[in-house]
Amino acid sequence: MPHGAEVGDRPTRGSVYARHLRFAAVTGVEIVAVAAALWLVGWSIGELWVILLPVVLAIIACTVLWPPVRWLRSKGIPPAGAVLLVLLVAALVIAGVVAAIAPSIVEQTTELGDRATAGVVQVQDWLQGPPLRISDDQLDTAVSALTDRLQSSSEQIAAGLFTGVGAVTSALVTVFTMLVVIFFLLKDGPRFLPWLRRSVGNPAAPHLAEMLTRVWKTLGGFIRTQALVSLVDAFFIGLGLVILGVPLAYALAVITFIAGFVPIVGAFVAGGLAVLIALVSNGVVTALIVLAIILAVQQLEGNVLSPWLQSKSMNLHAVIVLLSVTLGSTLFGVIGAFLAVPVAASAAVIIRYYGEQVSLRTGETDPDDVKVLADDTAIVDAAAPDPADRADNTVDRADNAVDRAENTVDRADNTVDRAEKPADGPAE
Repeated sequence: MPHGAEVGDRPTRGSVYARHLRFAAVTGVEIVAVAAALWLVGWSIGELWVILLPVVLAIIACTVLWPPVRWLRSKGIPPAGAVLLVLLVAALVIAGVVAAIAPSIVEQTTELGDRATAGVVQVQDWLQGPPLRISDDQLDTAVSALTDRLQSSSEQIAAGLFTGVGAVTSALVTVFTMLVVIFFLLKDGPRFLPWLRRSVGNPAAPHLAEMLTRVWKTLGGFIRTQALVSLVDAFFIGLGLVILGVPLAYALAVITFIAGFVPIVGAFVAGGLAVLIALVSNGVVTALIVLAIILAVQQLEGNVLSPWLQSKSMNLHAVIVLLSVTLGSTLFGVIGAFLAVPVAASAAVIIRYYGEQVSLRTGETDPDDVKVLADDTAIVDAAAPDPADRADNTVDRADNAVDRAENTVDRADNTVDRAEKPADGPAE
């Protein structure tokens, strides 16, 4: 008998092992193929990062700017005029915040420098006293060694300076590109979904349009949630810093608000900076009080405010958020840490939609129980779309109505078939 053959209706051990081995081999090849595809996608993102970054930042900014643009368009203002007006107001708000905190930063930076110098003198006195008793000659030797090290590294410092200039230039190009993309997304965004439906076609177009709409809503919810959470953190922490008389209190509040858009990690960095400035300027007792205030605010945010809001907007576990921020910061630095959570939330939306479709295919979910988002919740539809777009939307809705009617007829036929089966059986 051949090895692995089955005896009667029972498989032999060899046939079971062979079947499992074939399954493991096929699964392994599929995993390798998927891993290779993911690596290729990651490599492509890295190569196209200079183009993708302003586009992604523009999409996130549009989630904030689209509601006022939509409102202005509904009042009869032309699309280009509405977008320019909103961008102008946003630029004025940012410039106003910078102008409000810049004088205090310039004024108090000198004070911080003087306090830092006094702190260095105190450290020097402490080093010369017991128990270390380091002499002036030893300190001078250490300072001279440090100076020599800096002089020997002048070429590296100069190279780093030129690298910094290149980074600033790249940042300016990115900001300019982002502004251009924002303008055209807000101006022509309502035509996107109808164009996508015509270009992609069925059956992929409805699924792609639905996923993009859900991702858009998720991104908007993330920005609104993080803005509210960051505002609460900045208000209470800034209030504590003002009451304690910590220098740069307003600037630290603004930094806390901005850092709040990087969940977990941003709050830790901003809090550490506030404690450090309080330690240098006001002493150990004030620094400990600032640390207690920051910990109390973070506990309020982490245990009450943030879970309540994020559960409605992103539905992501804290571990997923932390791992996403860690991975994003490792791969793409600060900007990667900022984009990590929106990307993770968007991926979660796509995975959930895929799960819904699998449940529909397997019959675990009734088609009538699946909620489909209305297109007017996203930037892809405006208050007054073009006639061609309205015609396309009408055709799509008619097709969906026909599909639902056909599904209803099919379910009715299945019900009739099940009812007729007992009658078709043998008579007793």
